[in-house]
Amino acid sequence: MSHIAVFGAGSWGTAFATILGHGGNDVRVWGRRPELVAQLNSGVNEDYLPGVQLPSSISASTNPAEVADGAEIVILSVPSQSLRANLDAWGPLLDGKIVVSLMKGIELGTTKRMSEVIHEVAGVPVDRIAVVSGPNLAKEIVQRQPAASVVACPDLDVADTVAAACSTSFFRPYTSADVVGAELGGAVKNVIALAVGMASGLGFGDNTKATIITRGLAETTRLAMALGADPRTMSGLAGVGDLIATCMSPLSRNHSFGVKLGEGMSVAEVAEQTKQTAEGVKSCASILDLARAHGVDVPITEQVNRVVHEGVSPQDMVQVLLSRARKHETE
Repeated sequence: MSHIAVFGAGSWGTAFATILGHGGNDVRVWGRRPELVAQLNSGVNEDYLPGVQLPSSISASTNPAEVADGAEIVILSVPSQSLRANLDAWGPLLDGKIVVSLMKGIELGTTKRMSEVIHEVAGVPVDRIAVVSGPNLAKEIVQRQPAASVVACPDLDVADTVAAACSTSFFRPYTSADVVGAELGGAVKNVIALAVGMASGLGFGDNTKATIITRGLAETTRLAMALGADPRTMSGLAGVGDLIATCMSPLSRNHSFGVKLGEGMSVAEVAEQTKQTAEGVKSCASILDLARAHGVDVPITEQVNRVVHEGVSPQDMVQVLLSRARKHETE
């Protein structure tokens, strides 16, 4: 039995801890709030995944050093915009360990991917940093519904070590060396999901949603290739697979956030009502900055950013996208 640390007791951190627990590992979870840690130690997480009994091999603590002590692998699952501040405190605890990012965002201000932040702040070698990305809705995972994902790392032996730890009868991990593609697919799909949600909230049907998803995949692929990713990643689990799940499922926070925007609520009103992080709301600005820095056209991301940060209405967003100049589809 391997000891694995999970930093982050939200829905996806807890769900991934559940996978690791069912995979036969001893899992310790770090949580910021003592009351949530107490829940985890009693075998539940009613705040994020109510009604689910967690494996007995999961324990929790508010002490990060205690959680990381003796761990071979450390999983990071915190909001992407808080990662840097957390790593300032956690950096020494990660020395010599495999570090796995579950986070799907681009850092504001620096436009860095999460693996880049981990390397920069904590000094973890790039070939010891892995990324897990795929169509993995937390509620379905803890119900042990069949799912698959991608473990990406430049060192495929490290990727395989992580994949072995999270391989279960219901969760199938594949390996890849394309960290850039996996991270960009996971980050941009949140923004596209906001757009699809807005379309749904406006009352549009499946033709509209399929159009946004397809064109969203096109701009994600353009950006990924500009940063050196393998375009084949975008047609896999970390690309189109994650995109479909996040854009179409009511379990997706980004999709649900977008629906409420489409129904007429403001960003502040939705944030107050949901109480959970929709990564696309913050990352749309940093993704747009990243695309502009590389000369990549990302019209859906640009319009979502206008809705979220400039107060443009979802109706106006749709009109701007439809009025763009015609062009060849694969241009």
